[in-house]
Amino acid sequence: MATHFPGRAPRENPQYAGLSAVGKSASFATGSSLIKPNKKMTGIFFGSTTGTTESVAARIAERLGVAQADVHNVAAASVEDVKKYDLLLLGSSTWGSGELQDDWPGFLDKLGKEDLSGRRVALFGCGDAGIYSDTFCDAMAEIRDGLASTGCTFVGGFDAEEYPGCGSRLCQDGEAIGWAVDDSASDAENQMRMELWIAAIG
Repeated sequence: MATHFPGRAPRENPQYAGLSAVGKSASFATGSSLIKPNKKMTGIFFGSTTGTTESVAARIAERLGVAQADVHNVAAASVEDVKKYDLLLLGSSTWGSGELQDDWPGFLDKLGKEDLSGRRVALFGCGDAGIYSDTFCDAMAEIRDGLASTGCTFVGGFDAEEYPGCGSRLCQDGEAIGWAVDDSASDAENQMRMELWIAAIG
């Protein structure tokens, strides 16, 4: 199929503790459109252990006008829930040495076997670049890699220079693969990066 173009760790060692306020090829698309995602077609899926990523998911939903019914905790979500949406916003905190949040591996294993052709996927995550610079928000890359054979199109990437000194899998080929909420950054910085992410989703 033609492509489109337009790591579990002890819970006492999270990268992020709080927020201040098959056989198909996936692809990664970029863009700078300011068009807001259609809220009727957008589903937010998150995994959260301490509640931080859940708070981020709620923040995204409020910003985009996504209904609460379209915000799903992967601990209770199904693959069928995913299939209702054309745009998927997927988020996880990063634990230990770059692993997914506990509820994600099983869900991702199932989702990675599905045909997601025609669907766009944008990634978000939580971490602390000041303490865990080498694995900062690596869980986002884990999700992306897990969906690489589903036929989806990845969107929401933006210039990696917005994360100075980024040395993790978040930044690849000069691009941040999604919105990484950084506990060591200011609220203004995190907000600015969210807006860049939303613009890149298009």
